[in-house]
Amino acid sequence: MTTNTIRTNTKTAQPSMTEQTIPNPQSLIVPRRKITGSSAILLPFEADHSIDWTSFDAHVERTCQAGLIPAVNMDTGYANLIDEATRVEVLQRTQRIAGDDGFGTGYVAGAFVADSPGAAFNLDAYAQQIDSIQLHGGTPVIFQTFGLTGQADDDIVASYASIAKHADQFVAFELGKMFAPFGSIYSLETYQGLMEIKQCIGAKHSSLSRELEWQRIALRNEVRPDFKVFTGNDLAIDMVIYGSDYLLGLSTFCPDWFATRDELWESGDSRFYQLNDILQYLGFFAFRDPVPAYKHSAAMFLKLRGWLKTDLTHPKSAERPATDTEHLEKILAQAESFLEE
Repeated sequence: MTTNTIRTNTKTAQPSMTEQTIPNPQSLIVPRRKITGSSAILLPFEADHSIDWTSFDAHVERTCQAGLIPAVNMDTGYANLIDEATRVEVLQRTQRIAGDDGFGTGYVAGAFVADSPGAAFNLDAYAQQIDSIQLHGGTPVIFQTFGLTGQADDDIVASYASIAKHADQFVAFELGKMFAPFGSIYSLETYQGLMEIKQCIGAKHSSLSRELEWQRIALRNEVRPDFKVFTGNDLAIDMVIYGSDYLLGLSTFCPDWFATRDELWESGDSRFYQLNDILQYLGFFAFRDPVPAYKHSAAMFLKLRGWLKTDLTHPKSAERPATDTEHLEKILAQAESFLEE
């Protein structure tokens, strides 16, 4: 993803479906499509609970080497728990690695604004986050807030339009309430309103519902074909075959394997399905309740791969039992065996 201006379809169409209408999934499958993958970067920790910047840099590098777009300061990077100084250092380091003087992949970064129930939409706070991200060469991903999602549909679209005045390009973000209390899954009318904002180049969809995502893909195909539907469904990572791209936390476990999977789909290789199944098994195990503990699963897995010094997470983040390591080792061995064939 770059910061170049994207041309959009200026023709406005009314949705041809209602919220209850589910398109035929088979009609949406796009064989051999090139998948755009964006991978959330886990923020790793040293034994003394300080940030392990060396391992962070290395993980951004291997994500870029795999051909994926790093996504930093997302939930996987503890966006709601880190301070502003850490947030900025993440941007600085990622720009150096993924920017034009590095791998040139570009990167996306969460624009997170903290508020509370009943708060008003805070454009100034969003603008500050957007300015910081763009100053460091990134594309903002607009986290929802109580102030944004608590409005009427038309006002939500108007708020994104006001955000667009501060952003060359941005990615919107629908988040189910199972992930965050301020999250909201928009109506299709609101979703179309986002697509009609030219600076909004796509939207991450995290409802964990195939049906809702299929609706968005079908609407995108009709209204604005260049708009990216980034699946955030770690329990249905095969949504890419229907026309979604992805911005996932699961891919931080193994950006190299996700890149291989994507290449298999593009080349029409049936081994895509077997590798996807292995990765989905990992997703179901890592993203079980409590879902936020997937970050500990990620740290465990990356440590098993020899990529992290510790499997520690942020002190305020949920943890998994140590016995998970045994199961993760088996998944790791299964994937490595498949990839060696």
